[in-house]
Amino acid sequence: MPIIQIDMYQTLALAVVVLLLGTFLRKRIRLLERFCIPAPVVGGLLFAIITCILYATGVVMFDFNDTLREVCMVFFFTSVGFQANVKILKSGGKALLIFLVLVCILILCQNGIAVGLSTVLGLDTKIGLCTGSIPMVGGHGTAGAFGPVLEDFGLVSATTICTAAATFGLVAGSLMGGPLGNHLIRKKDLTKTAVPEDDSYLVEEEERHVRQHSKYAPAVFQLVIAIGIGTIISKLLSMTGMTFPVYIGAMIVAAIMRNYDEFTGKLHVHMGEINDLGGICLSLFLGIAMITLKLWQLADLALPLIILLLGQTIFMFLFARFVVFNVMGRDYDSAVIVSGTCGFGMGATPNAMANMQAVCDRYLPSVKAYILIPIVGSLFADFINSLVVTFFINLV
Repeated sequence: MPIIQIDMYQTLALAVVVLLLGTFLRKRIRLLERFCIPAPVVGGLLFAIITCILYATGVVMFDFNDTLREVCMVFFFTSVGFQANVKILKSGGKALLIFLVLVCILILCQNGIAVGLSTVLGLDTKIGLCTGSIPMVGGHGTAGAFGPVLEDFGLVSATTICTAAATFGLVAGSLMGGPLGNHLIRKKDLTKTAVPEDDSYLVEEEERHVRQHSKYAPAVFQLVIAIGIGTIISKLLSMTGMTFPVYIGAMIVAAIMRNYDEFTGKLHVHMGEINDLGGICLSLFLGIAMITLKLWQLADLALPLIILLLGQTIFMFLFARFVVFNVMGRDYDSAVIVSGTCGFGMGATPNAMANMQAVCDRYLPSVKAYILIPIVGSLFADFINSLVVTFFINLV
């Protein structure tokens, strides 16, 4: 079979083309927009299907140089580290701390179920981890990051499995969240418990994230410094004998820089610009990750994957319905939080926001939900998930 070599610059360019194609398709296919499926996933999956057909028919095989995938990945997760603001955690009060504990339990249970089910099915437990919190709470970003780590442990198809599971999670979380929140509100007549809340905190945060074009260069420099120092932290952590993702040191340094600035005001961290840069790097990272997928590696795992993913879906429903709803107060805000938890618990924060928006548009706003979900889903979930997944990888 002929093999076409694609260097790292051509791979990056192709990732951008795939990203633009995904953006084009999302605008014209409403279903993709409704489920908040990222543009790189849309275009990349289409490209991966085409390359799979070409491979299966013996026409041609593409060999990509994905060196820049790791670079983009590290920049993205470093931007996530900058979002870990202790002051925000304190300002959220008791409800935020309780919800953060619930998310920690969710992450642990997702991995426990993944390992347990894979053991029952007689599969490698690393295959199970590919359907746990890596793609569920983590989404496509974490799937693309930990896939290569699991491949280093001998699971050749890890990235492909993680990405397929993440795509399933996006759709399942979106289908589940809105209807579940709506069911709880109607069945228990929860609109009577809706209490107007002060949204000044949301306004303040939005003002702090106003972008200025002159601040993008300093924001890049802050990211680079965090990454540079982070490599030292990562090297020290690796000396413990445990395996850590390459970006973990940079995330830790970024979190330290952010909180040092919050308490002293000396670093002037430009969060709005850092968020934008992180978003760009995530899109490029996902684009490269998607076009390098080898879908033919999933053929032998189709049925076990379906069972593993159905197990995660059932657990997510039960956890959101009976644990999150009851612990968070059994009121209107709790029902909206349930819909959001299904979104980021199986997909990504944008899915969570879309779920909550659908519920709130039908009933009433929930400021409490709109504070808790983005803070935990965007700021702390990825950080905690990375640590827990690292523990499980070293455990199994």
